[in-house]
Amino acid sequence: MTIRLGYQIPNFSYGTGAENLFDTVAAQAREAESSGFDTVLVMDHLYQLPGIGAPEEPMLEAYTTLGALASATSTIQLSTLVTGNTYRNPAFLAKTVTTLDVVSKGRAVLGIGAGWFELEHDAYGFEFGTFGQRFERLEEALKIITPMLKGEPASLDGKWYTAREALNNPRLRPHIPVMLGGSGEQKTFRLAARFADHMNIICDVDDLARKVSVLRERCEEIGRDPSTLATSFLVMGMVGETEQEAEELGRTIPEDRRNRAFIGTPDRVAEQIQERVLGAGIDGITINLIRNGHRPGVVASVGAALKPLVK
Repeated sequence: MTIRLGYQIPNFSYGTGAENLFDTVAAQAREAESSGFDTVLVMDHLYQLPGIGAPEEPMLEAYTTLGALASATSTIQLSTLVTGNTYRNPAFLAKTVTTLDVVSKGRAVLGIGAGWFELEHDAYGFEFGTFGQRFERLEEALKIITPMLKGEPASLDGKWYTAREALNNPRLRPHIPVMLGGSGEQKTFRLAARFADHMNIICDVDDLARKVSVLRERCEEIGRDPSTLATSFLVMGMVGETEQEAEELGRTIPEDRRNRAFIGTPDRVAEQIQERVLGAGIDGITINLIRNGHRPGVVASVGAALKPLVK
């Protein structure tokens, strides 16, 4: 498994009614698949995020959406970026992802993180806890999930979770890849070095080279070859047919997100990514197009510009 060119769909406000919403999502996934993207990813959130929209705007449940996309596509990998560990029992999550893998004929990736959006937890009745507690829970969850994804019974008598010889059948592949998402050098990166096949780094682009260096250190600390932990970076794409259109899109970005955004025509954004992302030592790119990715042709034009960077 590798994510060299991923397309994330974080926004479901398309100006359509609910009856046409999934059709627009599926069209983006199919366009990504035919344009050289190897993975399509959705957020695992219950409300829309600040900086993209208001909490009451549309947000589809992640795994139902991915299951439906399995039938709407044929080759592209399917993942969340990333599953909030706090929303699901870990053994049940392993079962869910494995079922997605069977339904998609071997295209599932488990993206997972500690969870962070407190408003969702409060509204839906999920325990949020402290920062440290969420990472304790993530570590215990990975101790249950990773053996189950390999077909091994999982047992744990933990502080947060319990599993007793939990089985996970049917399965299609010997192992379903695990991707962690985040930027934490002390907790997330250490867990990635121990448990993950892939690390998606989410941070300001100016911090990226240092994050890559620290992630390599975390691998070396436990005797893991850093080259065995693939990396990608989440890009917020404000991509227009013209520089003027791109600048207008860029003005919609909140100030605190501007250091994660790439603004310009597809070719100009590709140049920036080549220099600032791949040049920092990252293996692959995941891009979202939160303002206009649902418009036919936009994903294809971005894919055509980015695909040569990651061959």
